[in-house]
Amino acid sequence: MLELQDISFKRDGKHILDHVSFKFDAEKFYVITGPNGSGKSTLAKIIMGIEQPDSGKILLNGKDITHKKIDERAKLGIGFAFQQPVQFKGITVYDLLKIASKKEIGTKEACQLLSKVGLCAGEYLDREINSSLSGGELKRIEIASVMAKNPSVSIFDEPEAGIDLWSFRSLIDVFKQMESYAKGITIVISHQERILAIADQIIWMDQGKVKQVGSKNAMMHQILTSEKACPKGVMTCE
Repeated sequence: MLELQDISFKRDGKHILDHVSFKFDAEKFYVITGPNGSGKSTLAKIIMGIEQPDSGKILLNGKDITHKKIDERAKLGIGFAFQQPVQFKGITVYDLLKIASKKEIGTKEACQLLSKVGLCAGEYLDREINSSLSGGELKRIEIASVMAKNPSVSIFDEPEAGIDLWSFRSLIDVFKQMESYAKGITIVISHQERILAIADQIIWMDQGKVKQVGSKNAMMHQILTSEKACPKGVMTCE
């Protein structure tokens, strides 16, 4: 279980997160949504340790990890995928998967990971992670690298950002698969309707606070009809 206790964070004197508390249970798929500037991505970065809260606590399975560094949290089982995947000059896809798994994995296991994210492994294992790969390919490779770590908490910050429609459809299929067999906690930051539709629980944030929490059935209509949580060009509102 991951628990946030009264988390607050300010930047330039402005509350980005304002006393946020929430418990994430194992084997559940969460989507955190809300308008731009509501604190979604900042919350994800605080869970990973990229940012430090001004006050409050973060507990992982009852252990206080509030002041632990990124690498320490990674060792405890927290994985993070950025909005813009990192590129590594001279590092192949196979190298990245081996580094992420922290063990010597064979090509068969690496191929299985790539297959789970919809990539034909034979075409990708020896490719460098650079600009020759499309945005959608980089996203899926990063998701595969998170899966290679077998984390207890997987965080994906706006995975749909910067990818084309075809890649987005493939991405939805990947998350559907993850939702069906995930053993840990999966947290996705998104305001895309099709990602919201596969959530076990939706956390709706606004102005740095948790506005409402509920199942997708309870919250989808309310979110989609809210102009504030549905920026123009992002969702289809009724």
